[in-house]
Amino acid sequence: MSAKKTALTVLSAGLLVPAMLVVPAHAAPTPPSDGKAQPPKAPAAAAPPASMSTVGGALLGKPGVQVNPLAGAPALPTSLTGRSWIVADAETGEVLAANNAHWRLPPASTLKMLFADTVLPSLPKDQVHKVTEQEMEGIGAGSSLVGVKEDHEYSVHDLWLGVFLRSGNDAVHVLAAMNGGIDKTVKDMQAHAEELQALDTHVVSPDGYDAPEQVSSAYDLTLIARSGLQKQDFREYCGTAEAKFPGHQEPGKPREYFEIQNTNRLMTGSGGLSPYKGIAGVKNGNTTMAGSTFTGAAQQGNKKLLVTVMNPASGGLNSVYEETADLFDWGFAAIGKVKPVGELVPPKSADTSSLGSPAQSHENNAAAGEGAGGGVGTALGVAGGALAVIAGGAYAVNRRWPRGPRGRRTGGDQAS
Repeated sequence: MSAKKTALTVLSAGLLVPAMLVVPAHAAPTPPSDGKAQPPKAPAAAAPPASMSTVGGALLGKPGVQVNPLAGAPALPTSLTGRSWIVADAETGEVLAANNAHWRLPPASTLKMLFADTVLPSLPKDQVHKVTEQEMEGIGAGSSLVGVKEDHEYSVHDLWLGVFLRSGNDAVHVLAAMNGGIDKTVKDMQAHAEELQALDTHVVSPDGYDAPEQVSSAYDLTLIARSGLQKQDFREYCGTAEAKFPGHQEPGKPREYFEIQNTNRLMTGSGGLSPYKGIAGVKNGNTTMAGSTFTGAAQQGNKKLLVTVMNPASGGLNSVYEETADLFDWGFAAIGKVKPVGELVPPKSADTSSLGSPAQSHENNAAAGEGAGGGVGTALGVAGGALAVIAGGAYAVNRRWPRGPRGRRTGGDQAS
């Protein structure tokens, strides 16, 4: 990894980095969303369908909050307004609690997790590519951008930093072109979603930009994040707080670079929030149709959680992070004190047993668009108010799909 090209703030275990909590003086401004600078609030979503997919367990197909507390279990937070959310043990795959887990809603840039999990393994990170004018076409109006310029060269590594840190749709379009084009990439993503048994997900655009019938669910986004976190490069990118990105280049002169910062506010502490202890990624999003969405991974001690929150009803760009933090707090306290309400299923190639009914087809389900509106290593924590960002291998889920509640053992090393 070239220090000149990246200057990554990815630290070894135990280091604290107070400077990371300060926005660099020359950083590109942090856009509050994936769309316009001040996107209108997503329209109020219709009620969730009375019956949804039961992949992962029958309770996950029911509308409303699903939780089975045992003696001594903490109460769920009372401030939750997300139309859909889920809390899962990243190692065992047990779903500790959920609300409308399979409700198909627009995903915004959380869909970039699927893009990365699909495309990242096929492109060598040191490959250098010169961007063409054609590759920059078709980027949606108001898209979040990292600052990719045509006729300039970028490494694949640079571009992935642009995807994860700045949610750059320009970087997505270039990487999709390198993967064979937008249409091929959409097909690849859809096929990978089906392999992961993320059957609520229908891909239209690789960057998550609002599009008719483009939907996912809290359950699917959590499955996708879990798959991505099996990959060291994925963990590195989503766990990077800030980096240097290539800027303008003139012949015969050194390349200019500028600072970029991760838009994940639980990682950087921006927007008036405090960094969340043990946060390890993964991806946020905000568009007009989706509202705010976020999938996060965190570790405290030997406990590793995944939380997804989609479209909080309360106002403010911090709501999705605040509700995610509340669910992390609850989940870390609830592990071992609740009976799981379901499970995160392994990929089809790892387990061919029946795990519930899939959702209806998107084309035939009018409700699909109504949402417009163990382990490996130890993640670093927070001490003295300073954020410690994970190294590439610090946060990892079990590299072999763990024994599920049915007592089965599935094989297949999913690391790349």
